[in-house]
Amino acid sequence: MFWKLPMFGKISKIGIRPPKPEPDRSGLAITLIVRNEARHIGEWARFHHRAGVRRFLVYDNGCTDATLPILRETLPPEALTIVPWNQVFSDARMGREIHNQVLAYAHAASNFGGAFRWMAFIDVDEFLIPKRAATLPEALAHLGEARNVSLPWHMFGHNDHDAPPEGGVIANYLRRAADPMSDRRGIRQFKCIVDPCHLTALRVHSMETDGSEATCNDRGDVARGAEREKPGFYSADHLQLNHYYARSRRELDEKIGRGPNLIAKSPEYERKVRRTVEAIEAEEVEDRAAVDYLARLDAAAEA
Repeated sequence: MFWKLPMFGKISKIGIRPPKPEPDRSGLAITLIVRNEARHIGEWARFHHRAGVRRFLVYDNGCTDATLPILRETLPPEALTIVPWNQVFSDARMGREIHNQVLAYAHAASNFGGAFRWMAFIDVDEFLIPKRAATLPEALAHLGEARNVSLPWHMFGHNDHDAPPEGGVIANYLRRAADPMSDRRGIRQFKCIVDPCHLTALRVHSMETDGSEATCNDRGDVARGAEREKPGFYSADHLQLNHYYARSRRELDEKIGRGPNLIAKSPEYERKVRRTVEAIEAEEVEDRAAVDYLARLDAAAEA
């Protein structure tokens, strides 16, 4: 009988009906799912608010620390929406777990997407960095009517930190994997910024608009499906996505202790995480894109 079968597989792709655009829709919203991120959420929120994010759609996956109070202290009320999201759902007939993060993304796009030109789906250890423009919406403006943008991870390791350093993530993590498009385990991956009013299907790392897998890089070059994994698709000319994957060794141990956001992945999670860190640190280069962006903002504010 179906209810006696062990859980297998997962539902990690969800189709949606795109929301209707509101008459005055504009700007960029970030959708974020959180659980106990008090140590870093303030820096992350301040950075992206300065970078021009209009709304933060925060899905609370059972926070028990100061994550939510810090967000409320850091962001103006009109920029912050918090949605309770502490749950595990599954297909009752087949026992397949429904990916809670993807479900949050689908909910955000469906219920809030009509108000925004762009919607990004990232995590607290990921920072979106304008490379030339002053804000993220300005960095996207040259893409015109583009509907689906894929940004490659720039993966940062421990940077020799055993414990969380003073001064935050951006200032203390300046070395990353040399090749963002490397086929080493766990390095080559993407996050998406999309027009939510054309969004038809979601995964964590890939999305479909108007029923198509077609996506573009930050230059506007279009790829379909696995074509975006080819080296020629790489670009960080206008936007760079930094993924501070490991942070300090203590924090990596804590991350492993919390486990994955999908219960079905728990058995192999630690091995996967540690192998990814090894791949990141096998060959590193200095990267000051985030530091330089903040310096530009500070200089402009003082002028």
